[in-house]
Amino acid sequence: MSATKPFPPLKNDLILRAARGEKTERAPVWVMRQAGRYLPEFRAERVENDFFKICRTPELATKVTLQPIDRYDGLLDASIIFSDILVIPQAMGMTVEMVPGKGPHFPDPLVHPSEMPAKLKEKVDVYQELQYVFDAITMTRHALDGRVPLIGFVGAPWTLMAYMIEGGGSKTLSKAKEWIFKHPKASHELLNRITDVCVEFLVGQVRAGAQMLQVFESWGGELGPHDFEQFSLPYLAQIAKRVKAALGSEAVPMTVFAKGSWYALEQLSEIGYETVSLDWTHDPVQAKALTKGRVTLQGNMDPNVLYGGDEAIVAAVERMVRGFGSTGRYIANLGHGILPTVPVEAMELFLKTVHRVGLEVAAEESKIEIASNVNIIG
Repeated sequence: MSATKPFPPLKNDLILRAARGEKTERAPVWVMRQAGRYLPEFRAERVENDFFKICRTPELATKVTLQPIDRYDGLLDASIIFSDILVIPQAMGMTVEMVPGKGPHFPDPLVHPSEMPAKLKEKVDVYQELQYVFDAITMTRHALDGRVPLIGFVGAPWTLMAYMIEGGGSKTLSKAKEWIFKHPKASHELLNRITDVCVEFLVGQVRAGAQMLQVFESWGGELGPHDFEQFSLPYLAQIAKRVKAALGSEAVPMTVFAKGSWYALEQLSEIGYETVSLDWTHDPVQAKALTKGRVTLQGNMDPNVLYGGDEAIVAAVERMVRGFGSTGRYIANLGHGILPTVPVEAMELFLKTVHRVGLEVAAEESKIEIASNVNIIG
């Protein structure tokens, strides 16, 4: 599908305004992994189709991207394209399978740096290897009909490198960490190669129709502060700088999410992203103090609260939205992706409560602002 056909006008730009630091009438809200296994309609789709088949088939990716938008009509302020961070290792020449009950699996992971020439393509043609994602973005943007903005994304270089070496999920990342400690030069070479693909992929997503971008450093917290500064932060910074330079006036707001990297919050707010997404270990007041209004903050309720029942969900949302505020530089979200067995009713209550509390807090903030202006004039 061509991106040259004009897209429908956007009817809800709340999240884009929040990301740009503009004042909003309430906090926008969306949820990481909102199109996924917790939805019965998605599980039904998976009976018929393999996970990566859905990713690679634009019509199917569009269909499942819209599932939460349709189910929670008017409650979500953004959609995120249905894809996976591991499409980049696939584009680089590696085989990735999604194994039921296990998750991603690399049958032939990188074991030693000497294997890189044989296992990785020397040059990745992003527009050939990942055109299906661009087509899905364009198709979804049209199908959304301007209801909400569409978010594109990538996995961050360290996280992708770790998957490529570990061969899947890991509790220790011992193999990937062996690389950075024993083979630092080769590790940086691999991280640079992944970064190049990430940059081109993100630029292509915007040109295909993505209106916002997120970079997922899902395993950032597995690195200590020193190692994060060496093997994660420079590449996150490079991505923001290079994507914006390539897009110029087409640039869109960008979000970085480094799960578990609480020690790096101040640094993450200074490397060129409009929004920093937070996991649930961050205190809103402290996060705001550290970032000093430089960025919009996103997050950060513990996804497990959605198992806690109505009272727990309402109380957690109250604390979150009141802690961050509702009209200035804040996007409500979970502190990580929604879990596969969360009841759809819990998700609905979360979204409705964010709306209700957000409007209440916005009204309170407006009264305070009016009173402050009166005092100044007086």
